[in-house]
Parts: sequence; C-alpha cells; structure tokens
Amino acid sequence: MAGRVTEQQIGGTSFVRVDAPAVADRPAFTKILGASAIYAINPVTEETARAAAQAFRHVPISEFEIPALRQGALSLEEGDPEAPDDERPF
Repeated sequence: MAGRVTEQQIGGTSFVRVDAPAVADRPAFTKILGASAIYAINPVTEETARAAAQAFRHVPISEFEIPALRQGALSLEEGDPEAPDDERPF
C-alpha cells in the first residue's frame, strides 16, 4: 500500500493512518492500522508514492455484510437456530 502516512489517535490509542491517492479507476481511500500490524514503512517522495500506488493497485474493502442477515434469514436477536448454544447471542 502506498500513500501519505500520519498518526491518528482513536480512543486514546495511536494508530498509523495511510491516505492512499486516487489512481485510474480507484478512488482515494484511508486505511487505519495498528502499529503492531506494520512490518515496515519506507519513506519516499510524493512522486514515488503516487507511482507505487498506481503499480500496487491496492483496493480497500468496499462492503462488509453477513449474508444470512441480508437475506432476512436471521435477526440479531434470534441468532441462528442451528448454531450451538455458545454461538447464539445473549
């Protein structure tokens, strides 16, 4: 991933914020990472970072859902009647 790196505080904890630029058919996006999730950071010029963003073609998560809930098969209150007791909501 390539972009502008800054520090961001959330809930009293420091995170690394990466603002990736828009490239070709992908809009700009922001990703917030925990420090322990980072192996290395390579400081480069903005020109190099933009070229890397274009080459890497990293795509952010665009949608997250639980398919059974979307289909109306389950509600959060009921849970999955087939699930073991320890996997049902309280």
